Amino acid sequence: MGTATRTVVFTDLANYTAKVARSDREGLRKILDEHENMVTPIIEKYGGRIIKNLGDSFMCLFLAATDALRAALDIQHFVASSGGISIRLAMTTGDVEEIDGDAFGECVNLSARILGKAPAGEIWFGRGTQICMNSAEIPWEGVGRFPLKGIPGEQEVFRAVPQHRCFLPDPVAAAAKMGNLVRIRRGSRPPLLPPDPVILFEGFAPGSQPLSAAVDSLPVLNPASLYLSSYNIAPEDRNKWVEAGRGLVIGTPDALEESIKDALKVVARTSGSDTIVLDMAVAADLELVMCGLALPAVPLSDVVASYSYDLLKDGRWVNRSDRSVLRVEVASQGIRMQALRPGVTVGGRALGSGERVLLKDQDRVQTPAGWVLYRVTNQGYAGLLVAETDMRLGVVTGQTAELGREPQHPGLAFPDRRGQDNIRWCTGARAARARAGGFTLDRALAGRRQAAIQLVGESIRLSPLHPRCPTYVLRPNSRGLELVQSTVELEMNDIVVAGTTVIGLRAPE
Repeated sequence: MGTATRTVVFTDLANYTAKVARSDREGLRKILDEHENMVTPIIEKYGGRIIKNLGDSFMCLFLAATDALRAALDIQHFVASSGGISIRLAMTTGDVEEIDGDAFGECVNLSARILGKAPAGEIWFGRGTQICMNSAEIPWEGVGRFPLKGIPGEQEVFRAVPQHRCFLPDPVAAAAKMGNLVRIRRGSRPPLLPPDPVILFEGFAPGSQPLSAAVDSLPVLNPASLYLSSYNIAPEDRNKWVEAGRGLVIGTPDALEESIKDALKVVARTSGSDTIVLDMAVAADLELVMCGLALPAVPLSDVVASYSYDLLKDGRWVNRSDRSVLRVEVASQGIRMQALRPGVTVGGRALGSGERVLLKDQDRVQTPAGWVLYRVTNQGYAGLLVAETDMRLGVVTGQTAELGREPQHPGLAFPDRRGQDNIRWCTGARAARARAGGFTLDRALAGRRQAAIQLVGESIRLSPLHPRCPTYVLRPNSRGLELVQSTVELEMNDIVVAGTTVIGLRAPE
């Protein structure tokens, strides 16, 4: 028949040798018949041909890699529902030569070697199949690289995931056992995080805006600690997620639940409890809460003449948005607030859409996003707009948490609002150079690693990290900001200010 590209599939009865030792001839015949009666119709349904039948093993050829994998998944679904025998499958795609009803080639050898590595109940396949298959139709994940006898170099191997299985990555399984797995479901409030959390996003459409928002709502974390649970995922969404250094957990919601329960069985036996709530993080001793916007005074260094920020309904401050509820404008004449939507009041007086008012110290502003308190300050700031948000980081005794635009883990990342459409520039060469160089208030006034907060016993200590960008503290009963030049002691409800960011210290609820 000549050489052609085919997908070579091997099936194998798991633990066949042990079954032979325990069965008489009649029992063995029933096992082999069950294997054949289960596999053959599914192979033929997807256009496959059985080339060899060795009783406990079949070698099959398929024209399409996707059809071969769909057949393998159907076989495993059928086996799982029957509760009888256990089957492993392996395949790869490449050039095959058919001679006298048999098949030969490197592809055949590679598929057989992969079969030797595959555990019972699983479907493993090689790189050739992964390239040729329709990735959007097949739930799959990487297994690793393996040396295979008679095959040069290490071979990359993948796994198709049936609906009833979910193979937890080692970090996720370990986090479940240790109690630091945080499961975030769509629509849930950003949780208080334990030390060294592993985050599992569930119920989010891959590549969706809600998923991006959920990721952005968290403090800075090692991307390798972020996992998305999904079953079928489009290649472009998979690539975007994985290329950011994040992980995937492939499985249906039901299979995921069962896998997590399995991971917890040892914990349940040793702890005397068979219930572990994973949606709740371990108790923290201190919460660092993103709680407002600091307003540098102008003119600023002969660069910024005035600027503005917009408040969104979710409580975030952005440079400019057509979805804003209000705008705060900072100029040399003072701080003005402009209502952009109904529902904004200042000092109890409702503002009409588009109306501007000059803010005074201790003005309380009611918005669709909640209350905002304006406080006049010093140290080069025109004031602070203070409001609690859901973005927070839990700190436990003995832990150090960094603050900054790119803090080390664990840390609370400052907003990094790109764009200059909220700035009115000063005249002169200095402002022109700053504008051309991409100047923003967020990037100019705060460092990547700005400061560190350490919880030692009953003490909360703040240490500055950046040599040029200053960090300040505002005490509850003080009107003035204190410049932090060395390590200082903090108290609950103190406020830390750096750049345009305001962070409150709160006792956990």
